[in-house]
Amino acid sequence: MLATSCFLSEDQFLCSICLDLFTDPVTTSCGHNFCKNCITQHWDDKKICHCPICKKDFSTRPEMEVNTLLSEMVAQFRHEAQQEASSSSEQQAARPGEVPCDVCTGTKLKALKSCLVCLLSYCQTHLKPHLTAPRLKKHQLMEPVKNLEDRMCLQHDKPLELFCKTDQACVCSLCSVLDHKNHELVPLREESEGRKAELRKTDSEVQQMIQNRQRKVQEIKDSVKISKDAADREKADGVQIFTALKESAERGLKELMKEIEDKQKTAEKEAEDFIKDLEQEISELMKRSSEVKQLSQSEDHLHILQSFSSLKAASPTKNWTEVRVRPPSYEGTVVRAAAQLQEILFRMNQLSEVELQRVQQYAVDVTLDPETAHHHLIVFANGKRVSHGNLKTLPSNPKRFSVAVNVLGKQSFSSGRFYFEVSVEGKTHWTVGVARESVDRKGTIHLSPQKGYWTVGLRNNTYKAFSVPLVNLPLLFSVQNLGVFVDYDEGLVSFYDVEAEALIYSFTDCHFTQKLHPIISPGPKYVGGSSAPLIILPVSKTT
Repeated sequence: MLATSCFLSEDQFLCSICLDLFTDPVTTSCGHNFCKNCITQHWDDKKICHCPICKKDFSTRPEMEVNTLLSEMVAQFRHEAQQEASSSSEQQAARPGEVPCDVCTGTKLKALKSCLVCLLSYCQTHLKPHLTAPRLKKHQLMEPVKNLEDRMCLQHDKPLELFCKTDQACVCSLCSVLDHKNHELVPLREESEGRKAELRKTDSEVQQMIQNRQRKVQEIKDSVKISKDAADREKADGVQIFTALKESAERGLKELMKEIEDKQKTAEKEAEDFIKDLEQEISELMKRSSEVKQLSQSEDHLHILQSFSSLKAASPTKNWTEVRVRPPSYEGTVVRAAAQLQEILFRMNQLSEVELQRVQQYAVDVTLDPETAHHHLIVFANGKRVSHGNLKTLPSNPKRFSVAVNVLGKQSFSSGRFYFEVSVEGKTHWTVGVARESVDRKGTIHLSPQKGYWTVGLRNNTYKAFSVPLVNLPLLFSVQNLGVFVDYDEGLVSFYDVEAEALIYSFTDCHFTQKLHPIISPGPKYVGGSSAPLIILPVSKTT
């Protein structure tokens, strides 16, 4: 016969006089219990003392002593009642999707465990007998699940506790001697542990698939970057050619840009499609990994076996090994565009002259700021000349260039257009352009728009635009006077050969957010090199 726990009720600890829990309980000779204070007051106004319950008379007033055993029992009952009340207040009602307690009446609390023997789910309060009663302790508890009746054999109404390897099915003890006699049978736990080992192996394979696809995503992104860099270089070449022809070449430039960008967009679209598919597979694989991990950690053997086949089967995924995003070929694009312009090249001189006259109207007066000049530079008193000389001791100044032999113009510009000219005649090494006001002046200088410099210069008999990547400028004649034009609002910096009335190079699509200063460098005075100064010229408009 199943042993059950017997719990004392609150009524057994109530005083019949005050109807509250005993305080300092005492016991009469007739065996009834009262609060010491309650029975004392009750007898105070009585001539004859008798028991309030059984009405037994006492010849003399009894001397009452506190019943220590009953007092301790009351204290324990009060403590347990407070704990139970506190515990019940902390428990939560079962929310949609959660397993409710099958014993609760009224509000169903969230179940903490399900019993595979009782086929019931219990909240914290109703689970206590399973944790304290010796016979109930032997019952198998598990994480709460719904539909416990599904764990019973439909044919014999007994728990499913064996696995038939022959038929690959979960069976009860009667099935093993009837329908599955002579079959290979093992306990659910044994088969479940084997399947969990396979699930762990499956999860490892899934994780590897995820990593392979993540590497493929990065590979495709790298390919897109290579493609974009190639497109940027090609667009720079196109800008160099078509800016030289300006308005006459504008239509050709737009067509060239569109062709390059269409190819790039096609490549990016292809890459985006691949990445979308890969990320979709990664998401599905991660979901599958989560399900596999959850199942492999479950103690619900039946659920593991019932779900194993669907999770073990490999997800339908694409073989990405040979998938590549190949950057489009731009070879010959600029050459073809240049060929189309041959018929209008004879007008180039006229166009360049008109263009130079247009920008010269924005000429400004530029003077050099000695406080920014490197210690080797000599800035002439009028602020219009600078040359490389011997090292000088100059006061420490945060504005001064400490490594690069540069000097900035005093004037700064944060809007509109401006133009100035510099004589570079006789120089074998020089740099001219504009720079952001906040450029680093104390370290090694890397000339590029990304670092805040928009400049051109002469190095080893080759004219260069200091972009990324570096652009060589194949000029037919040596530059004597260099014109610099900036349209701050349009993000344009252009350089002109004033004598030849020709555009040399343009930085386009610049994003200016700070003040710009003219910047020039006469270069170091190498052995055998030219020590001639760079000179800021007054602008004489061409006619």
